[in-house]
Amino acid sequence: MSYEMNQLIRRDSLLKPYQSIIERRISRLNDVSHQLDQNFSSLFKAASCHRFYGLHRVNHEWIFREWAPKATAIWLISERTGWREIPDCCLKRIDGKGDWELHLPLDFLTHGCLYRLRMYWKDGFGDRIPAYATRAVQDPVTLIFNAQVWWPEQPYQWKHTPVCGKPAAIYVYEAHVGMAQEEEKIGSYLEFTKNILPHIVDSGYNAIQLMALQEHPYYGSFGYQVSNFFAPSSRFGTPDDLRALIDTAHGHGLRVLMDIIHSHAVSNEVEGLSRFDGTLYQYFHDGQQGQHPAWDSRCFDYGKLPVLRFLLSNCRYWLEEYQLDGFRFDGVTSMMYRHHGLNMAFTNYSQYFDESVDEDALTYLTLANQLIHQINPDSVTIAEDMSGMPGLASPVEEGGMGFDYRFALGVPDYWIRLVKDTPDEFWPMGHLWFELTNRRSDEKSIGYAESHDQALVGDQTLIFRLIGFDMYDAMHVHAKNIQVERGIALHKMIRLITLMTAGNGYLTFMGNEFGHPEWIDFPREGNNWSFRYARRQWRLMHDSGLRYHGLAIFDRDMIELSRTCRILETSDMRLLVADDILKILAFERNNLIFVFNFHPTQSYIDHLIPSFSGKFRMVFDSDATCYGGHGRLRPGQIHFSQMDSSQRHHVSLYLPTRTALVLQYEP
Repeated sequence: MSYEMNQLIRRDSLLKPYQSIIERRISRLNDVSHQLDQNFSSLFKAASCHRFYGLHRVNHEWIFREWAPKATAIWLISERTGWREIPDCCLKRIDGKGDWELHLPLDFLTHGCLYRLRMYWKDGFGDRIPAYATRAVQDPVTLIFNAQVWWPEQPYQWKHTPVCGKPAAIYVYEAHVGMAQEEEKIGSYLEFTKNILPHIVDSGYNAIQLMALQEHPYYGSFGYQVSNFFAPSSRFGTPDDLRALIDTAHGHGLRVLMDIIHSHAVSNEVEGLSRFDGTLYQYFHDGQQGQHPAWDSRCFDYGKLPVLRFLLSNCRYWLEEYQLDGFRFDGVTSMMYRHHGLNMAFTNYSQYFDESVDEDALTYLTLANQLIHQINPDSVTIAEDMSGMPGLASPVEEGGMGFDYRFALGVPDYWIRLVKDTPDEFWPMGHLWFELTNRRSDEKSIGYAESHDQALVGDQTLIFRLIGFDMYDAMHVHAKNIQVERGIALHKMIRLITLMTAGNGYLTFMGNEFGHPEWIDFPREGNNWSFRYARRQWRLMHDSGLRYHGLAIFDRDMIELSRTCRILETSDMRLLVADDILKILAFERNNLIFVFNFHPTQSYIDHLIPSFSGKFRMVFDSDATCYGGHGRLRPGQIHFSQMDSSQRHHVSLYLPTRTALVLQYEP
């Protein structure tokens, strides 16, 4: 397949000076694609390493294969061998490319059996978890990880089919299975299926983004320090428990996206891929480039064909074995630049085309998107990139990298800066509008006010920044507290305006929809290994005597309004008012007029807001009593436009302080 970039440059003339570089990148992509076609007949077949390497049951025997070019000897050791090296379990070299193979009788390994590799190299040896292990478990006493044979007599029987068709607009509920429960412990796939899926469905979201699915040795890494790329985390249950979660979600009409980590790998050598065959450069860059300076992790060498195939196969494996509906690619900025985006502002286009760009990574990301959409055209891919790389979410055939969406990472960062540094009486309406709508018009994006990043220890959620420690004793509906009143009102307005100005999707992190009061802090030595902050207190949301209850209802109704009125299915927006003095911001989108009065003390009577001719009904307002507001507006109020002397239409509105309202045009 050939690629061209004419449409990419036509849509963005600022790319014209870099045409030769774009052509070089496309040429590199074409060359690698041609190489894969020549060697493996297709991209799909090139992404089949998991079907060759690892442990497989074939023709009444076990066959195990591993790629370890610099190894001098490899033994499979297991419970059956007493964790000793025995002659029958010594792997044999099968080619000059570094492939090793072992054949074992079928009764030698059974379902649930633990095993690992003992790898020898020129000057040493070490135990290793196989690179393609599909299950790894940790001993609760020794804390040692081992691979585990997972071959149940009855394979999982899928009951539901994945959601068909591309979503017109995507509403993503970001979740972490382990901390999704109320108890101070690690939650399970089964508990998530039973307790959290119904809440996601009731809240109106149509996609789940699951974090920390790939096995990771340190729970506190939030799943971002991956050791076993083909193994679902055993902390949360069995592979079939995860399949049941995904299957049940499909039954509810939910898409399930996986937070996939291909930007780096854990530095651990026994559990992970680092120094797997005795070298530091088997899967990763050699020397300093192979070490991530901020994450203390290993950086993949995307220019190596075996590494490229390993990662592509990983995408295919999760799609086929777990029927996932797509991926959110973590750390795309770190992948695309040799400086990983650290301390970079990305203020001009030249930074997207200089020598810091890892063009091998661009090639991998493009091939990954092509493969994913080839396997399932309805798959969804999302890029987490803070650099603004042009073409990231443009079609591959037009010279882009093929992601369906990119995150609007600047929006949550702006909200944090605004809430932290600027009293709301000085919030700039014009600049706020610019930040909320400043995105590439030719690429789909997902907006959000906050994700898990803002909830981690060391940062603060929006609700905590707005209210502070008064959250602990003044969130009862009858409590009188100015700080709480301010925080509740602004929390609703911030989420509403973020959603209604978003590009083509919206995201929340679990608990943030009802203003969860505490940060996330996983068990660690510094907190005496406590689970107190690695959970979600759902009871707060269900208690009608607490303000969290009203916030949850607000979020549900906000999502329903957006979906019913198909807000995110159109990108056309028209700014009506951005008044820095009065603190009023108003805009029109898809025949709805949104009006926000951010003023902390001033309400406005008979205030004129530009409109078009017709009749308007108020269909939503943040001040409704069911949302914890003061009920200063009449539900369903009808407004008729008025024409002034300049033949321009307006609606006359009562705008209570710190309130947002939505008017719907009625023909």
